[in-house]
Amino acid sequence: MKYNEIRKTFLDFFESKGHKIVPSASLIPNDPTLLFTVAGMVPWKGILQGTEPAFAPRVADVQKCIRAGGKHNDLDEVGFDGRHHTFFEMVGNWSFGDYFKEGAIEYSWELLTKVLGLDPNKLRVTTHETDEESTEIWRKVAGKEAIRLGDKDNWWSAGDTGPCGPCTEIFYDFGADIENEDDRWVEIWNDVFMQYDRDANGNLSPLPKKNVDTGGGLERWAALLQGKIDNYETDLFQNLMTAIENVVGVKKTAENTPSFKVIADHLRAVGFAVADGVIPSNTDRGYVIRRILRRAMRHGQILGHKGALLSKLYPALITEMGEAYPELAKEEKHVVEIIQNEENAFADMLQNGMKLLENEIPKVNSNVLPGEVAFKLFDTYGFPLDLTQMILRDKNIDVDVNGFEKAMSEQKERSRANTKGTKTLWESQTQLEATDDSSKYSPDANMQSKVLAILRNGDFVNEADAGDEVEVALDKTNFYGTQGGQVGDSGELKRDNKTIMNVSEASRVDNVVIHKGVLTDKIKVGDIVTTVINQAARQQTTRAHTATHLLQAALRHVLNEDVEQRGSKVSPDSVRFDFSFGRAMTAEEKQATEDLINKWISSDMNVSHEEMSLDEAKNKGAMALFGEKYGDTVKVITAGDVSCELCGGTHVYHTGEILHAKINKEKSISSGIRRITMSVGTLAE
Repeated sequence: MKYNEIRKTFLDFFESKGHKIVPSASLIPNDPTLLFTVAGMVPWKGILQGTEPAFAPRVADVQKCIRAGGKHNDLDEVGFDGRHHTFFEMVGNWSFGDYFKEGAIEYSWELLTKVLGLDPNKLRVTTHETDEESTEIWRKVAGKEAIRLGDKDNWWSAGDTGPCGPCTEIFYDFGADIENEDDRWVEIWNDVFMQYDRDANGNLSPLPKKNVDTGGGLERWAALLQGKIDNYETDLFQNLMTAIENVVGVKKTAENTPSFKVIADHLRAVGFAVADGVIPSNTDRGYVIRRILRRAMRHGQILGHKGALLSKLYPALITEMGEAYPELAKEEKHVVEIIQNEENAFADMLQNGMKLLENEIPKVNSNVLPGEVAFKLFDTYGFPLDLTQMILRDKNIDVDVNGFEKAMSEQKERSRANTKGTKTLWESQTQLEATDDSSKYSPDANMQSKVLAILRNGDFVNEADAGDEVEVALDKTNFYGTQGGQVGDSGELKRDNKTIMNVSEASRVDNVVIHKGVLTDKIKVGDIVTTVINQAARQQTTRAHTATHLLQAALRHVLNEDVEQRGSKVSPDSVRFDFSFGRAMTAEEKQATEDLINKWISSDMNVSHEEMSLDEAKNKGAMALFGEKYGDTVKVITAGDVSCELCGGTHVYHTGEILHAKINKEKSISSGIRRITMSVGTLAE
């Protein structure tokens, strides 16, 4: 039975049992804790945990998944055995408070033995050592005596607390002639019974609604149904490998089979991920896909192939899997373009870096490449450490990883020293109390403040004179210090209604707000001054920051939902917004984005400013910057029903206050990262 037949047979069976058949969810999960959809239960996590209502009592699907890393799926192992994959399909049927243990076990056994025709004598089952009910059901349904195992093998939980329960697993026996027990006994099915809620003390209490969560790997099913031990010997992979032979011009042999496996597997991972909107980049899920793509290209080069590879193979992926996943063909032009761009960038990087590596290899002592050389490859040519290790592995050469990390740390220290200016000097003032800047959202609330410290020419002084360029720390301020991409306020410090300092920018060093500028009169530590913000500049910055949120929402609407912010600078005179996207925007896309922003501006939507717990913000659906650290209490900015983000910046209260927005330029700043500059307010008009 071929892949497409198995997939259809599974869905048809459960449809006949009253299940609602749903298409696979995206590989990009609606879960900030995950980079990818890693299991069939991910799309149903909210229902299974009781935080979302079930849309049907019983459901079945075939879910596309990506796992690239972890002890059970190490990327380096993919291609060198018959079971590891980065991309795989997980079949599953789900009961949301409907049938429970008996129904799930009966369906599993009927499907595997009656419908798919597996030999019952080849199947073994396990249950949790406390689960007498499931053990007895197996005796009744299949005449099987279950193997009783503990929590490590037959207990599922979402974490230390919350929904949990026992599970029962089905294993297929590939034969006594296979010496390795892990290869002989292969798990092909798992029924999870969520029936308890575990509290912080480890106590279990019955859930009011019991759920069934099942799963099986389609690749494993195809292998056993086609009489194969190696997943890569099944029809889908063999057809992909024939396509690889045609592209690289080399026949598959016993010696080069690992490279064929790597390319076939990685084609699926990269192709499906990009079709779902993932853009190869240097961070997050984009980095995982970039790493997988480059690993495939490297194995193409091992086969003697030069130039584009996965982009040429993508049509073969559509041929094999496009019927089950129509998004592959729908996004073909977009996917091929992004993969080609990435392949071209990688080819240039590899050519330049290999020259250095080839010069250094003859100098290697004790088969270990010095860490500083590996770092130079990374710093100068963009070679990730794992790519260098992969290239050298074929030559039996290791990399001094500790030396690499030391060089990396030293570079960070140099960068920190070069870019932070006087930051380290302020950090040395450990006795300095944090600035009370709670009034930064009330720019018209001028306040009396005390001068706590003065920095002049790299030294802290007790007083400074007119004409001196200084940095001043106050006990409290209503100036917004540069943070979160928003530039700090400008304005004045006054004494007795007389300006004594023109503040060019307020910045932050940890919890201290620093006022930078030039004195027009004498100032000393202990003076009482009045803080006065440049209201026009603050108003324009506030417009720009809310417009930036609208820009991100518009890009996700016009381009795709996976567009993610990669940096921004919000200032009174312009907006700079960096985002993940694999190609130049068309003139039509730029105009559509600008028109959508101005539509939202003219509708004068309400913009709410709310403080809440981080958990409440996540439940509200607020977007956050990946990798950004947030406190227990966060500020959420919501513009109508189009934008909801965690943000500590200053914002308007109605979108109409922005007046107008104008996209000035869109360009590439690195592979997979684009930059938009935009004017807002009176500057845009």
